[in-house]
Amino acid sequence: MRWRKNGTWLLALLLLGTLLLAGCAKADAPKEKRPRGEDAIVLAAYRHLAPGEHDGYYCSKILEVWEPLVTNDEETGRPAPCLAQSWEMLDGGRRWCFHLRRGVRFHDGTEFTADVVLKNMERLEKGVKPSGFYMLNIRNFYPHFVRADKLDDYTVEFTFSEPNVNQLYNMMNFGSAMYAPSCLAEDGNFSREAIGTGPFKIAENKLGEYVILVRNEDYYGEKARAEKIIVRNIPSADVRFSALKTGEIAGVLDLKAMPPSLAEELKKDGRFTLSVSRSSLVQMLLVNGTKPPFDDVRMRRALSLALDRKTLVNALFLGYAVPTTNLLSNASPFYRELPVPYDLAEAKRLADEVLQGKRCSVRYLLNGADPMQKGEAELIAYWLSEIGLDVHIVPLEYSTMTAELRHGRYEIARSQQGLPNGDPQFIFNAFLLPDGARSKAACLGYRSEEVESLMAQLKTLTDEAERARIFLRLQEISAEDLPVVPLYYDENIVAYNKEITGYKALVYGITLSKVERK
Repeated sequence: MRWRKNGTWLLALLLLGTLLLAGCAKADAPKEKRPRGEDAIVLAAYRHLAPGEHDGYYCSKILEVWEPLVTNDEETGRPAPCLAQSWEMLDGGRRWCFHLRRGVRFHDGTEFTADVVLKNMERLEKGVKPSGFYMLNIRNFYPHFVRADKLDDYTVEFTFSEPNVNQLYNMMNFGSAMYAPSCLAEDGNFSREAIGTGPFKIAENKLGEYVILVRNEDYYGEKARAEKIIVRNIPSADVRFSALKTGEIAGVLDLKAMPPSLAEELKKDGRFTLSVSRSSLVQMLLVNGTKPPFDDVRMRRALSLALDRKTLVNALFLGYAVPTTNLLSNASPFYRELPVPYDLAEAKRLADEVLQGKRCSVRYLLNGADPMQKGEAELIAYWLSEIGLDVHIVPLEYSTMTAELRHGRYEIARSQQGLPNGDPQFIFNAFLLPDGARSKAACLGYRSEEVESLMAQLKTLTDEAERARIFLRLQEISAEDLPVVPLYYDENIVAYNKEITGYKALVYGITLSKVERK
């Protein structure tokens, strides 16, 4: 294998050894005051899953507090009924009619009706709401929205100025979260804890420390099996690992729940088990396409071809990731597998055409709080040195990194992208169009007449097969032109004590309402 010849395997092993030692280091449990959990199942996540009143959603969907009109089928990724039981597309996608589930009540006892849906749509029209999950923006989830009308107590109709054939995919999950009007303030923010219709309700929320969930005894569907769940905020993976081992927590959840090296350690302990699923996250390198050397597509291709993604995934992530060159998440129903080439000779040839035999210094930004990104960057820098790039790794805080990206003060930057809903247009708009949110925020500088033509066709095209064909072509173009350089798809690794059951990893989160003690 080529990677053995150039010595990369040795560097990968050294990095792996460093990460394993760091992962297995002794970690002291946090000293903050904690809620009493004798009668509860205590879990932990790396971030606080209920950031509160100033977050557009108040809490993550993972907590099963709020529910959307339209959710996703876990296997296919396609739209599935939730608070809306059925729907019809009318007038070529300019109108959508939704028939609501009957017999549903919010945690405060109020009934879920068409009037509530209208109130939630009014909230969206009051402006963009920031969120630690996905920005709540009516333009993203309801493009060309005109109005919402109540046809009867359990039927609503949305009208759009242009056809929205993919509207169901837009509305999946974070795109159609429903809340009781009693928890919403006049400005559209929250006036108290989120009041939803889900199997759990929030009993207490201490920001940065924990959120306490209790079972919704009046839930219309299958009730949660646990009466009470406490989800603690433990940012350090080492401390989460230690808390599992000492019995302070029974399981971990959310993105980055358990790093691969620590997951492998837990597998050696008969008290614990793992559950692994696809994740919605695509890990990638942003490249500044507004200046040399990455304003030249040949240099972007050279970068991609120089990356031995299989070695990266196996050495640093122990196989708990899937190499890719595709911008679209493999959790999308429109995803297609694309080749993942590694060709150092061709990478050198392309780079030499651009650099003309000279070496080029590049600034590589990453999240300083993520130790895995540091080891990954060192390996990537080693590979890129072979194509004439001298990489200077710059760890930054998130806010500083965001500003550097916006002003174009970088050449390469480590990033990721999730899947807020099921519509691939959301991703393609963001990265492939010049005025896309991610393109502008990172100075990608990418433009393609073919992409713009295909995106224009999607606005009015109703044939499912033709839309799927265009989505495939957009995936191929992104892998050819590389406005960003995808690396791999995450896998969602969760670990838990065998004293609990019903604990299964999902694309986003776990089967929380099925978790219970044996």
